[in-house]
Amino acid sequence: MRRNLLVMGAAGRDFHVFNCCFRDKPEFNVLAFTAAQIPHIQDRRYPAELAGYLYPEGIPIHAETELDLLLDAGDVDEVVFAYSDISLAYVDTRRKTVEAHGVNFSTFDIDATMLPASKPVIAVTAVRTGCGKSQTSRRITHILRELGARTVAVRHPMPYGDLARQAVQRFASYENLDRQDCTIEEREEYEPHLKNGVVVYAGIDYGAILEQAEREADVIVWDGGTNDTPFYRPDLWITIADPHRPGHELEYFPGVENFARADLIIINKVGSAEPQNIAAVEANAARVNPHARVIQRDSKLDVPDPDLIRGKRVLVIEDGPTTTHGGMAFGAGVLAARENGAAELVDPRPWAVGEIAETFRQYPDTGALLPAMGYGDAQVRDLEATVNAVDCDLVLVATPIDLTRLIDIRKPHMRIGYFMPDGDGTITEAVKRTLHR
Repeated sequence: MRRNLLVMGAAGRDFHVFNCCFRDKPEFNVLAFTAAQIPHIQDRRYPAELAGYLYPEGIPIHAETELDLLLDAGDVDEVVFAYSDISLAYVDTRRKTVEAHGVNFSTFDIDATMLPASKPVIAVTAVRTGCGKSQTSRRITHILRELGARTVAVRHPMPYGDLARQAVQRFASYENLDRQDCTIEEREEYEPHLKNGVVVYAGIDYGAILEQAEREADVIVWDGGTNDTPFYRPDLWITIADPHRPGHELEYFPGVENFARADLIIINKVGSAEPQNIAAVEANAARVNPHARVIQRDSKLDVPDPDLIRGKRVLVIEDGPTTTHGGMAFGAGVLAARENGAAELVDPRPWAVGEIAETFRQYPDTGALLPAMGYGDAQVRDLEATVNAVDCDLVLVATPIDLTRLIDIRKPHMRIGYFMPDGDGTITEAVKRTLHR
């Protein structure tokens, strides 16, 4: 008898769980995936080319809002929860929903979904989205280049388009991003690496990605997404914690696993955090992961012209996922505006149009900033229209990419960057020890 499964996901981790645990295994029958968090990813299929010989028609993908209907059909034996940056309370709510239908509920198997690599793997993960993984990953690749190690970054999946075409993606230039029709969210993660001369891999089939990456790299940097666990078994596991959200390191799935398993915990953003919040994160680390090295770091702002901000009515554009489902009320742009004397942070909601207006309705606590949402062409155009409609003196673009490559900002604007210094050399030494091992 085959065991009938539903896999709950968000177009990424769920596919990896299927590939590692259920593909080509006749004892399992995945009836469907459900999709959440990301717009426009339901009502499609995981294609037969990726699903394997047991699924000649592929596997349907339904909206998570249809979960009760799928369970009511009566042929589901187990639901596997397989996406990230979700509160443990929410996971428990879903567990109760599923078990109320007489169906077993489980979360994905972390160890079974960390593939072994023949090259050293340095994993950069976090307890929540928006903690500072990107600048940490860039710092790691910079250290590796200084050590003479050929390095590639493998990014967490964001397959929102043609899934079969996105099985293995290699990005070595901005033109590769254009050819792959990358969304703003993808570009935010890939472009900074490309700017630093680092090849980026992503896609869906992370076994096939690993084989290709190993052929051109001495070291693989796993650049994690949201607060997900690594897809490759790390030789050095780094987890970033955020003292602006103390306690979240114990309250969100599966970031709590990153926190408990890390070799090195970096408490980031300490320059703008309250001392008692930093101490709370340190105390939690000592309790749940006493073997980890814990250090403090600050993400430094890169503001090209601070005087241009002073006295201005400023519209701040921040990273989308961090300020929506990540629950962060501010990012680098808001900090730059406050530290450099902006007269006002302009609330963009009165001018929001289309899918950007819908984003604010879905996340009403976002505040006086504009999330850079761009999961498709329509959302990108609505973002552009919203920016240009807002009554402001200056636009601060605090996304990791240059948004002007994608939208036309027809008013004065400035990019805000951020980076992580190595400080006392702890990160460098950890990387060196990993290579020597």
